Amino acid sequence: MEINWVILGWLIDMTLNGFVWLIIAAFSLILIDISEKWTRKAIKWMDKADKWIRKFIDDSFEWIQKKNLTILSSVILLIIFGILAQQGIIPKLIT
Repeated sequence: MEINWVILGWLIDMTLNGFVWLIIAAFSLILIDISEKWTRKAIKWMDKADKWIRKFIDDSFEWIQKKNLTILSSVILLIIFGILAQQGIIPKLIT
């Protein structure tokens, strides 16, 4: 009986590739778990920052309304809308 070296090489190649992909999958699962923890921490931090920024802007606008500073409020709104337009969050009205 003669050995078919092509098939034997293919079987060895498939076995080694399977083993390598098993190692890659194991490391990927560990990295996904770590990055998931980082993502959760980042989302919690973003939530805190978002709440702080919203509170700051709300308090600022209340202070401006109490002082009746309409020019200052319009400049602040112009800056805020400009930033949002540059980020692409709202469409640019003037092109």
